[in-house]
Amino acid sequence: MMNRTFTFFLCLLTIAVTTGFAGTIKVSSLPELQAAIDKAVAGDVIILKNGRYISTDDIIIKKNGRAAKPIVIAAETIGGAEITGTGGIKILAPATYIIIRGFKFTHLSGKAESSEGSSFCQWTRNLFETTGEGNYLTVFGSDHQIDHNTFQNKKALGKFIGVRGTGKQIAERLWIHQNYFHNFSKQSGNGAEAVQFGLSGFSLSSSNSIFEYNLFENCEGENELLSVKSSAVTVRYNTIRDCKAQLTLRHGNFNKVYGNYFINTPGIRIFGDDHIIYSNYFENCNSAINIGNGGAEVADGAPLTSHDRPDRVIIAFNTLVNNKSNITLNPRTPIGLGAIDITIANNLIQGGEDAALIRGPFVHPKWEGNVIYEVKGAGDIPEGAYKNINPKLQRNASGTYHLTADSPVLNATGSYPAVTTDMDGQEARKPLQVGADQPSKALVKARILTPAMVGHTTDLK
Repeated sequence: MMNRTFTFFLCLLTIAVTTGFAGTIKVSSLPELQAAIDKAVAGDVIILKNGRYISTDDIIIKKNGRAAKPIVIAAETIGGAEITGTGGIKILAPATYIIIRGFKFTHLSGKAESSEGSSFCQWTRNLFETTGEGNYLTVFGSDHQIDHNTFQNKKALGKFIGVRGTGKQIAERLWIHQNYFHNFSKQSGNGAEAVQFGLSGFSLSSSNSIFEYNLFENCEGENELLSVKSSAVTVRYNTIRDCKAQLTLRHGNFNKVYGNYFINTPGIRIFGDDHIIYSNYFENCNSAINIGNGGAEVADGAPLTSHDRPDRVIIAFNTLVNNKSNITLNPRTPIGLGAIDITIANNLIQGGEDAALIRGPFVHPKWEGNVIYEVKGAGDIPEGAYKNINPKLQRNASGTYHLTADSPVLNATGSYPAVTTDMDGQEARKPLQVGADQPSKALVKARILTPAMVGHTTDLK
């Protein structure tokens, strides 16, 4: 299903950047825009003339395009048509195959939405800077794509993106990629995550969504930056830089986090079961990887809002460089449940405080194959589960530390078939080396992102 969905979205992306559509309708006011939408048929392209438009009502879209003939609603040029005021854009059921492209949204927050029952729609190359409390964009429906948008300058509670669902089922098969999230000032109170993927009530439902190649810079909001509150979400190849909030697997199970770059940020915090955290790069973080000290056990009937004890989580093949603290499990008051059956294997840890500091129950852990160098000490990594070796890392043109021709052979210990790619997006071929970098001459598919690589101004040609 995911491959079919992504193939469709790639077709949409190609269609969206071409010209010469039949059925092009040009409008120069919001009433004309709404009227054109109400009459639209599959394959129509509706273009709003550049300018600033004050809305008093939501623009409502309920039409159906087709996979090969989506309905495109676009600004005349990227960022050229601004919609401000009290109304936004809502894609309502049974809308399908709608593309929203190139707008600047400065209307009230909470007014941009893909609602329940909508599907196969795309928000692309838009600039979101809406006002007041609430989400910049909320997604309830499934099979949507959100790509190459800029979300910026949030100064109130709410999220840049809030993902929801229907009943107890989180939205499914979303593809959120190559967006730029920046400048989210610190807020008082809960509810200021940059991106929130679900809620407690959705946490046991599987999303099978991918969140990739997105850039976060200078986002604080609250302590959670990207908050995953659902199951079966893949978070890969994103860059989180100079943010004071952390990626949090807050609720849910079976999530994958790999190939991400964490620079000068609190890193990742983990609750829930059966996650795999691999091939990530952490530099100048505090901490880099925080294993949550469980407050309750959802599998035993605890409320879904609990800080679910981490069980059966694999933390392997990550590279940690010059972090103030590296792998931690912190105390919980009054008494925490800690974590059970956690695997910490084949991580490369260079610099900073103790390689691992576990301050709570840690039952049946599996430690193996880790390499440490120039840390304060091994900490709680047991003897025999690490080697103290100079990996001879060197910062390359991408700005990150990699293994070099002078690096010693750091053959990994154990079998980890789930580890399929490294921090560069290259195939992880055996024999695997310790850390996030698997030396290869293959095409580099992932690296630290810059603003020029993401957001609404990206050249898609």
